Amino acid sequence: MKIAVAGIFHETNTFAPGLTNLDAFHSEWVYGNDAFLNRYSKTRTSMGGVVDAMHEAGAELSCGLYTAATPSGMVTSEAAADLIAAAVESIDTSAEGAVAILHGAMVAQGIPDMEGEFLRQARVKLGPSKPLAVLLDLHANISQEMVLQADIIIGYDTYPHIDAYERAVEAVMLLVRTIRGEIRPVLALAQPGMLIVPQVMLTDEEGPMKEIMNRAFAIERESNVLNVTVAGGFPYSDIPDAGVAFVVMTNNDPSLAECYAEELKQMAWDFRERLQYEGCPAKEAVAKAMAMPDGPVILVEGSDNVGAGAPADATHILIHLTDPLKKSLIVIRDEEAVAMAQRLGVGEVFEGEIGGKSDHLHGSPVRVKGIIRTLFDGKYTHIGPYMTGNWAYMGKTAVIESGRLTVILTENRTAPWDIGHVSSVGLRPIDFHIIVVKAAIAWRTAFGPICRSIIYVNTPGCCSSDLTHFHYEQLRRPIYPLN
Repeated sequence: MKIAVAGIFHETNTFAPGLTNLDAFHSEWVYGNDAFLNRYSKTRTSMGGVVDAMHEAGAELSCGLYTAATPSGMVTSEAAADLIAAAVESIDTSAEGAVAILHGAMVAQGIPDMEGEFLRQARVKLGPSKPLAVLLDLHANISQEMVLQADIIIGYDTYPHIDAYERAVEAVMLLVRTIRGEIRPVLALAQPGMLIVPQVMLTDEEGPMKEIMNRAFAIERESNVLNVTVAGGFPYSDIPDAGVAFVVMTNNDPSLAECYAEELKQMAWDFRERLQYEGCPAKEAVAKAMAMPDGPVILVEGSDNVGAGAPADATHILIHLTDPLKKSLIVIRDEEAVAMAQRLGVGEVFEGEIGGKSDHLHGSPVRVKGIIRTLFDGKYTHIGPYMTGNWAYMGKTAVIESGRLTVILTENRTAPWDIGHVSSVGLRPIDFHIIVVKAAIAWRTAFGPICRSIIYVNTPGCCSSDLTHFHYEQLRRPIYPLN
């Protein structure tokens, strides 16, 4: 049995500054079996799961193009056309089925549903009879077109996303069973018409999202149910299908799939008020953190969430940390400041304005003076539970120590998904009373084991928790809580 693999992975924030071009995908542009195996074997990624599941099933792997870019602004129409053409062309039509590794919230100029368009073209390439399995992120905005073109849809069950490997194995095994004729998957999609922010999608603590997940797991144990995908959606993509969605997959039982999908839709709607979120103003959050006797205290700056496309240079919290009472740590992406530190060298005094340079939404530059303690190439490998073995690249990096404030300046936007985000530059997170993370939930895989307290901060930004800040034009209405 031969199975083809291809994919394009990008979470698109249509409110983020700037556009995303083809160059952004070249940092992870993997083509062919040798490159795929070299990059992803023995990693706890979706791609690593595909490799291991193929081996376990005795299937032959036929890798086309897999490419990914850090979440960012709208993808250009030219890049979208090139990406789809290259990925679709790379699909091996001699294979008996295919796996598509996608995110589910990719948007391009003129193409609001990039995954739907890719799957439509992939279906044409494969033909109508060959089964197509799709892997999606929990933050996917799932469209009817995606469900129409796919035979199997499997989404992550966890946030932070620590089960990408397991869900890939599940997708491949279901695909193998489909090819062998053991099952005949059918899908049903239900959308309750709700936008929720990432901060309320935590799946490993008591709350509405966990309750919904638990019900989904119970449904999966029912006879003839193959999988249930719960998608929290991505509210920072202004497209018709943005929001919460459920896909129920059964073995040739469409009525059962529709029944369970509608049940989950109603459950989410009943939880709609519990799924709203309110954070703390920045100045108040810093004061609360300083007053706490034990650290680290994690200040969650979700409005500048790198993993959701934000620029990583917001200064709304930094402005209140320039002379902290206790040791504090923040990471700021500032290419100009890093270049200046590189020119000066280790041990020299850095004095300049950092952050707040992407746009006016994320604050103004803040003047910092301190000693350059470390210069680093920015490369590390994930050692924690989030995509273990995956490569990360912060670009040229500098550590500035300004009294009790330590600033890690990076050339590239890099999400705090792994402890290497800090330890790679020789710092110990446990030494700081305050750590500012530019994330919503996924920071927990890096700092969760050591944090003593958490304060969610509500500040302006392209990932603000207050969705009324955004001017939606394409979103299907009515939708809660905007209407």
